[in-house]
Amino acid sequence: MISPYVRRRRLAAELTRLREEHAYSSDKLAKTIGVARQRISRLENGHVAPDLDEIMRILAALDVGEKRWTQIMTIAREAQEKGWWEKFAKEMGPRQALYANLEAGACSINEYQMTLLPGLLQIPAFTEVRARADRATYSADFDPARALEARAARQRVLERPGGPIYEVIVDELAVRRFAAPPDVVRAQLDHLVDVGHHRNQVTIRILPLSASIEGYAVPRSPFFTYRYPDHDDPVVVAVDTVTSDLVLTDPTEVNKYLDLYRRLQEAAMTSADSRDFLAEVAEGLVHMTGSR
Repeated sequence: MISPYVRRRRLAAELTRLREEHAYSSDKLAKTIGVARQRISRLENGHVAPDLDEIMRILAALDVGEKRWTQIMTIAREAQEKGWWEKFAKEMGPRQALYANLEAGACSINEYQMTLLPGLLQIPAFTEVRARADRATYSADFDPARALEARAARQRVLERPGGPIYEVIVDELAVRRFAAPPDVVRAQLDHLVDVGHHRNQVTIRILPLSASIEGYAVPRSPFFTYRYPDHDDPVVVAVDTVTSDLVLTDPTEVNKYLDLYRRLQEAAMTSADSRDFLAEVAEGLVHMTGSR
């Protein structure tokens, strides 16, 4: 399936474009199809799942031709879909569910991680430690076993046929500062080395603390970029903040992050050097965790 969230944003853009092409105000369109103006605004902001009957009334009011009618109705139906993450909503929390939604159907995912090792590549032991440490971000129904199951389901996006090409740039800080006990960190780093060796669609690169980034750019938050097979779908950027996630689709805003990611790519180690670095750090943890 493709991301219902992205389809909603695409539908919003299509409806806005149609309304403006026909010189309709939001008020006029709302009165024509018999809904409140706020309903049109919410559809055009991508804040709600569409009602197919409402969409058909909009298309009829704007006298949309058959080809475009079919295209927009297809987008609207996909925007209504519910993904697998819906059944894990309580365990995942809204933030994890949002990322699962954005990952659905993506053809490429680029990620910059500043302080944590990437969720799509975490081993269960690391995920469990982080879930317990971040307990406050989960619901009162938090169940560690279900949280692990939900994370494993997210990770399967990289294994599906035609799955996305995935590149993550991990800041050295995220490797050096322990986010789990040393034995768990060592196992996690070993896993990253193994993934880097054997999964061709996954690229892991380390951004050294000493790296010189073009323009002395300093990333302020972890962020993700998503591209989709339909080139008319927006490129999406999700910015991970302490309390919530900012999702951007406006090209002006998105392009700033795409440029920042390019600078980080240029400053990061190669994938081969990154694997060597991770292996060296993991080896250095042996004395803290006992012999292998």
